[in-house]
Amino acid sequence: MTPLFAYDIPTEGTPRAVSDLDHPLPEDGYRWVHCDFTHPGVEDWLFANLPERAAEILSLPETRPRSLGHEGGVIVILRGLNLDPKADDPEDMVALRLWAGPRLVVSVRRRMVRSAQEVGAEVASGDAPRSSQMLLVRLAANFTDRIEHHGVAIEDKVDDLEDLLFADARQPERRDLPELRTASIRLHRFLTPQAVALQQLTDPRMPLIDAEAREDLSELADRAQRAVEEMNAIRERLAALADHVDMKQNTRLARNSYALSIVAAIFLPMSFVTGLFGVNVAGMPGIDWAPAFAVLTLASIGLGAVVYIVLRAMRLF
Repeated sequence: MTPLFAYDIPTEGTPRAVSDLDHPLPEDGYRWVHCDFTHPGVEDWLFANLPERAAEILSLPETRPRSLGHEGGVIVILRGLNLDPKADDPEDMVALRLWAGPRLVVSVRRRMVRSAQEVGAEVASGDAPRSSQMLLVRLAANFTDRIEHHGVAIEDKVDDLEDLLFADARQPERRDLPELRTASIRLHRFLTPQAVALQQLTDPRMPLIDAEAREDLSELADRAQRAVEEMNAIRERLAALADHVDMKQNTRLARNSYALSIVAAIFLPMSFVTGLFGVNVAGMPGIDWAPAFAVLTLASIGLGAVVYIVLRAMRLF
């Protein structure tokens, strides 16, 4: 099995890249192995080197955020934004599956996870967490930072959309409304269990997590919960905005329909008269009388004016 990268990270000193995963784990520090499940041999390596329950969970094709303690370590599933340049939808969230023990951390992806790549680059440059639990904290912090920034970007878009659509609901930007609602729903779907998963890691009974990591994870859990609440608020604002746009459109449609009904009511008697005099049968009056057309025209206009006055008197418009 060839990982995407692997490092032995000592408590003191510089991280070292690992080329042979069969080499013994470091006595002072821990090893981080990051791999892609779609690569050959990864599944077999997981079942050979991790507790069976951990290997099973890390091998699942579809997962929701969760965390649990197992055999002296923790199994954690985190979800993050899909920031692959080839992806058009950041809310199509990608999963990072983690097993963290005292001397070994294994992270597994199926699609590119930018947060793991960035933390891996930091480790390669010498900026590495000095314990496996603090590596878990750094990864979770990177996920949370990105989600918060994306949430702020969505909120800014909603602010701009509200300003436009409350001023004029016919703005072409109203087409962005369904897209933003879908984005907020997708984010909320995974943010809620992720906040719960981070909160579960702060349980004093959770193995591996020490007091320092527990404090940091508690702060991350609070931030994730705030992101959930902000996404709820955005969903409610978008729902209210959609109702406003629908109401404006329905009002405009009703007003236009009413105006057409009034016009039809005015022209209906006139149409009846002109239609009656348009029949081509014997006995039509005025056929041989020169002023007949002018009289018919004036009579039609007068009839329309009478209908208009009656409708105005009835306060129908």
